[in-house]
Amino acid sequence: MLVHPQFDPIAFSLGPLAVRWYGLMYLVGFVAALWLGRRRALRDAWRGWSIRDVDDALFYVVLGVILGGRLGYVLFYKLDYYAANPLEIFYIWQGGMSFHGGFLGVLVAMTLLARKKHMRWLGIMDFVAPLVPPGIAAGRLGNFINAELWGRPTEVPWAMIFPNVDNVPRHPSQLYECALEGVALFILLWWFSKRPRPLGAVSAMFLIGYGCARFAVEFTREPDSFLGFLAFGWTMGQWLSLPMILAGFALLWWSYRQPQRQTAAAGKG
Repeated sequence: MLVHPQFDPIAFSLGPLAVRWYGLMYLVGFVAALWLGRRRALRDAWRGWSIRDVDDALFYVVLGVILGGRLGYVLFYKLDYYAANPLEIFYIWQGGMSFHGGFLGVLVAMTLLARKKHMRWLGIMDFVAPLVPPGIAAGRLGNFINAELWGRPTEVPWAMIFPNVDNVPRHPSQLYECALEGVALFILLWWFSKRPRPLGAVSAMFLIGYGCARFAVEFTREPDSFLGFLAFGWTMGQWLSLPMILAGFALLWWSYRQPQRQTAAAGKG
C-alpha cells in the first residue's frame, strides 16, 4: 500500500515570502505554454503567428486563468460562503481555483485579444489549445503535492493513503488527471494540430478531450464535501464538463462542414 509523502507545500522561503509548490506549478505551466507557442510560431509559418502574437496571447491567458479560475470557484463551488465573506474572494493564497472558471476566463480574454489584434477568435483558440495541457498537468501535480482533491476509497494495488485525510486507501486521482487531462491530451492535440485543420477543429478536440477525461476521472475523485453528489450521482466537475463535450462535438461538426480554405492557419483577418 502506498502512502502519500506529505510534502511541505512551501517550496522555499525568501525572508518573509513563502513560495509554494502550487504557485510554482502555475509558473511552470505558463512558461511551458510560452516556449511551445514560440516554437510553433517559428517552425510553422503557415500559422501566421509572430513571437509578439504569442507573447500577447500568453499575457491575456494568464489574466483569464487567474481571474476566471478564482471567480469560477466562487460561483460554482462556494457562492454562499463568499457571499457572506466577500473580502476572502481576494485571498487567492488560501487556495480555491476552478478549471472551468479559468477556461471561461480564457475565452473572454481571447475575445478581447481578437478584437485588439484583429484576429479570428477561433484561429486564436486553435493556436492556444495545444499549449494548455502541460499547464493542466503541472496544476494537478500541485494538487498532489498539497495532498488535496484526493480520490475515492478503493482496493486497487496502487491505492494511496492520504494521512491528512484518513487511513483509508484511495485513488490518487490527481495523478490520473495529470496523465489524462495533461499528458495524454497534450500528445493528442500536438499531433492533431501539426498540419492544417478546418477552423475550430483543434478547439473542438480540446473540448472533447478534456471534457471526456475529466468526466471519467471524476468517478474516482472524492466530491467536494460541501457539495457532495449532485443529480444522477454526478459531481460538479462532471456537470461542468458535460457542456464542454457537447459543445466540442457541435463545433467539430460545424468545423468540417465549412469550406476547407478556412483552416486554423487563418488566424488573422
